[in-house]
Amino acid sequence: MATSITVARDIKATVSRSPPISVSTSPATTFRSLSFHSSNSSFPKLSHNSYFPYHQPVEKQLKPFATEDIKILLLENINESARTVLEKEGYQVEFYNHALTEDELIDKLKDIHVLGIRSHTALPPSILKRANFPNLLAIGTFCIGTPTASLLPLARLGIPVFNSPFSSSRSVAELTIANIIILARQLLDRNAELHNGQWNKVSTHCWEVRGKTLGIVGYGHIGSQLSVLAEAMGMVVTFYDTIPVMALGKAKQVATLDELLIKADFLTLHVPEAPETNGLIGAAQLAKMKSGSYILNASRGSVLDIPSLVSALRSKHLGGAALDVFPAEPGVNGNTFEGYEELAGLPNVVLTPHIGGATEEAQRFIGNEVAEALVRFVNSGSTVGAVNLPEVALRGMKVGEEGSVRVIFIHWNRPGVLRQVNGILKDHNVDKQMSDSRGEVAYLMADISCVKEEEIKCLYDNLESLTSKIMTRLLY
Repeated sequence: MATSITVARDIKATVSRSPPISVSTSPATTFRSLSFHSSNSSFPKLSHNSYFPYHQPVEKQLKPFATEDIKILLLENINESARTVLEKEGYQVEFYNHALTEDELIDKLKDIHVLGIRSHTALPPSILKRANFPNLLAIGTFCIGTPTASLLPLARLGIPVFNSPFSSSRSVAELTIANIIILARQLLDRNAELHNGQWNKVSTHCWEVRGKTLGIVGYGHIGSQLSVLAEAMGMVVTFYDTIPVMALGKAKQVATLDELLIKADFLTLHVPEAPETNGLIGAAQLAKMKSGSYILNASRGSVLDIPSLVSALRSKHLGGAALDVFPAEPGVNGNTFEGYEELAGLPNVVLTPHIGGATEEAQRFIGNEVAEALVRFVNSGSTVGAVNLPEVALRGMKVGEEGSVRVIFIHWNRPGVLRQVNGILKDHNVDKQMSDSRGEVAYLMADISCVKEEEIKCLYDNLESLTSKIMTRLLY
């Protein structure tokens, strides 16, 4: 078995003090071949016996430290597919079906190497300042979004954040289509009336969606899929985005948000959480919408001002609303949804508990995609898919390449650093090397050969001595 070393961090197997729902440990007797294919890739995975067009050499398994010592913490009922991927690598996986409080999370961060979260776990900079996480290597957000406010602070610590920007797009788009029809036909009101024994067969203010104008704010992965589905139902699709985007089908981009507000019969929001989108739709924007139009939000709760929405619905300026996200959301299921009583009491208002991506298909794809990205980073240093660090990857080492070491050096992006690093590596053959930067942080990977085992610690010490160093990892 190939061995490896990570001397940048003092990794010690410890036992958790608070009992989780389940803890699993898998022996590190066998390892899967590393693969740079995502779970939904259409490209075939080549086995060791494949010919394409020649026999593929067996890839050497790199492990940064004793596999049984790698501790993964998964929160918020992350899909079983993620646990399967991680346990097959021999990692220790600790699993909770709910979010932790800030104090609980800070306590857990002391011992783990990888943290897996969903949208209910916030990682504000305040937690990073309070927490002590000497072993933390990476964070996986098993959803589309990421802890935006902490991306830069985490990058400055050399900790990549991986997410799944594509896997739940279809599920969110389908829920939005369903809510458009529900609002247009007032289905929830008729359903509630009939459950209470009231027969109320009416057609007033009930519409077909065919021929109506859908206004999409944010034409990304979800917005563009929604565009195609809506057009297939005969809707006229317009959209606003901050950058020019190639429209699909007959959809048309408008120059300003105000222009979209004026045109849309149905306005749907699909933008990321960011300072620029906080309060994007407030009283002034709602007032510009058509009388009797509808608004839908499946992005982030901070994008739409709730008191202004309540006023627009009460005045009958808007005909209805569908919200899947809220400014403050409970971290656990149960009777915990509070503070929105005024909104819940209004007619033709659809409220759902952030279930846009909550389908079996989406969660399975997300679990696979993010878990495999984490495995690639831990085992080989690849940052492909990271949202806060440069995306860097090297082809794998091959079995038989003894005396080879993979150097991973995360550093401040300053002049002269590469010269210093290459000076440290100069006595060894550099088989391959790649470096990239994102803002003030740079990421370097190099495979070197002709390294004696007793020289590895010296290499590490020399790299650690550089003032530009953020994190050093050596894999072999």
